[in-house]
Amino acid sequence: MIVRLTGVVIEKTPPQCVLDVNQVGYEVNLPMTSFYALPQDDSLVTLFIHAVYREDTQALYGFITKFERDLFRELLKANGVGPKLALGILSAMSAEDFIWAVNQADVSRLVKIPGVGKKTAERLLLEMSDRLKNWRDIPQVTSPEKIASSGDLPLEVAHSPVNDAIDALIALGYKPAQAESTVKKVAKLGMSSEAVIKEALKAML
Repeated sequence: MIVRLTGVVIEKTPPQCVLDVNQVGYEVNLPMTSFYALPQDDSLVTLFIHAVYREDTQALYGFITKFERDLFRELLKANGVGPKLALGILSAMSAEDFIWAVNQADVSRLVKIPGVGKKTAERLLLEMSDRLKNWRDIPQVTSPEKIASSGDLPLEVAHSPVNDAIDALIALGYKPAQAESTVKKVAKLGMSSEAVIKEALKAML
């Protein structure tokens, strides 16, 4: 079972990256909060991995911190939450902010995440409140604003930042029309794909 990988990021296609580990490339899915923190140069990065092995699919989910991965795993234990929805939740807000939302029973914030309706949000808050009772001493942080943008991608890409951002939001579960309209509202000349995604996620919350 793969639980951690250390290597160099050789490709970035939000919300995925390809991590080169001793000349073996691993495709890893990341929440955008971890994606923003990937290095811009060829320095080594360590990702904490949750691996999914099924008959019809194999996928790796990576996180900058073990804390994020642990929360991802707790989310997967909740009724009706799969990897895609858990990834979407941790892309829309930081792990600390999600715990704060659970402790505050903040339904209104969760329902803005794709795939989370009011009933799902209420059930998720109820289940996670019990699961996270030992996590409540973690301080609240302002998730999207205090995570530094990683800037322009260091690798050459064939797609425009706008198209990359739309594709990334769709991959995270947002509807194509919603993704396109929001991206076009926030995108400005010179912005990187990551910056556009970051602003779009903020706008939708």
